[in-house]
Amino acid sequence: MQYGGILEWLRKEYSGIRSGQASPAILDAVKVEVYGSPMAINQLATITISDPRSLRIMPWDKNVINSIDSAVRQSNLGVSVATDSEGLRISFPQLTAENRQTLLKLAKQRLEEARIKVRNERQKILDDIDKKGAGEDEQKRLKNELQKSVEEANKKLEEFYQKKESELLE
Repeated sequence: MQYGGILEWLRKEYSGIRSGQASPAILDAVKVEVYGSPMAINQLATITISDPRSLRIMPWDKNVINSIDSAVRQSNLGVSVATDSEGLRISFPQLTAENRQTLLKLAKQRLEEARIKVRNERQKILDDIDKKGAGEDEQKRLKNELQKSVEEANKKLEEFYQKKESELLE
């Protein structure tokens, strides 16, 4: 049994939770209205990490600098934006203790949502095992394998949370 989709979902959710470190992944959810349609920033520019607290966005078409600037400011990411003729600099402010606690709560909520998804998936598979009408030994073996898989998935989810927690507390 694979929980890759749930693990990937949690990884993506955690990449959107801002830590004190500069991370291009935080811009993944920001859409810029250009050329008549919304586009991701990474489809319009090169994003690099200048230093631990700032990103550099260098658009391939300099005419979209103002559109990117506007989209980042409207996204309420809690970052500051400075523009120049070459592109934008995104600065990540130092997290306050209160902000860290709020972000930790959010990370914990996402972890619990992922655990619920795992439990729901486990229940679906248990229902399928019962419907198969396999022998008692076969059902027991399948249920044991399922439980091992669930425990492994929960362990990985907890590892993701621990990693995000340490990022936020740095």
